[in-house]
Order: sequence, then C-alpha cells, then structure tokens
Amino acid sequence: MSYRTEPLETYIADAAAGQPTPGGGSASALSGAVGAAMACMAANFTVGKKKYKAVWPRVQELLTRCDQAREALLRAVDEDAAAYSHVSGAYALPKETAEEKAARHDAIQKALRIAMETPLTVFRSSAGALGVLDELADLANPNLVSDVGVAAALLLGALDGAQLNVEINLAFLEDEELVAATRAELERTGPPAHDAAGKVLDKVYDRIRQ
Repeated sequence: MSYRTEPLETYIADAAAGQPTPGGGSASALSGAVGAAMACMAANFTVGKKKYKAVWPRVQELLTRCDQAREALLRAVDEDAAAYSHVSGAYALPKETAEEKAARHDAIQKALRIAMETPLTVFRSSAGALGVLDELADLANPNLVSDVGVAAALLLGALDGAQLNVEINLAFLEDEELVAATRAELERTGPPAHDAAGKVLDKVYDRIRQ
C-alpha cells in the first residue's frame, strides 16, 4: 500500500495502531514533506506577484530546491515502511543451525544498512531545505513569513527524527567504517541545520511581533 494515495486519516490510524509501520522514520519524512510544502507555498505566493517581480528569479530557484526536497521526503514516507519489512523479515529467519545463524546474521546486517538509507535521505533532504529558508524569509511575500517559520519547525522535527532512526540502525551495524562515516556526516550536518532553523524562527518571531 502506498500512503501517498490513501486518506490522511488512514496514515494517522495506522501510525497509532499496534503495528510496526508506519513508524518514526516515516513520520519524520511526513513532517519534512509538509514543512517543505509550506516553504513552497510561501515561494508560490511570491513568484508571479507583480509586487515582488524583482525577486522572482531567485525565489523560483529556492522554490525548485524546496519542491525537490518535498518530493524526496514524500517518497520516503512509503520507502521507510518498506525498508523496515527487510529488517523484520531478516530477524524472522531461522536460527537453529550454525549455517542458519550465519545467514540470519548477514541478512540482518544487510537489512539494517537498507533501513538506514531512507532516514539518512530524510536527514539530508531536511537539512538541505532548512538551508534555503533564511533567504526565503527575506525574499518571500511577507504575508507568508509565518509559514516559512512553520516550514523551519517541521523540517527541524524531520531532521531530528530522521537522525534518531539513523542512530538506532547504527547501534546494531557492525561495519565500523560505515558507522564512523555516517556519524561524521550527522555531526557535520546536524548542528548547522539546527542553527539555520533557529535563525529562521528568530527572524520570523521578530517580524510577526513588530
């Protein structure tokens, strides 16, 4: 089943139910997709409006980047659920004999690597979208500035949620080189993304409280 074509109520009900998917990784992706959509909305209320004609070209560039992030994050809503099935399937493999235990071990390690890729994509896409919001807050139609702030809040939630899901997979992966490289990326990308979100939210609050 693809949640993209199902009612939102179905997704929320399934997320609340006692079933493994959709879980936190998928929910983080959904948060990010909605956040990116809010950024797109702010840009779309700017491009094409004569009052803001001077900034159309740049805002269009920002819109394209936010729209690409929105689509990647929306795909991840389903991809995360699908990736989890590999993990649950691997853990369900027989483990009676030494051969079965070895095969199960290898299958679990492979499934964990697959399962980590989707939240890592969510993390990257969320960080990328957060990186354009400060400029968008300056250039976009000021009537939409609160929506840029909402975009920052939702994308930050997506970033943090995705990182949690990456970390839980890293905790069980035995490929030390992959673990080290992934943790280095999280540590390199996460703090600047947090700073970007904070800067945008501070700017938005300053403007709406004037």
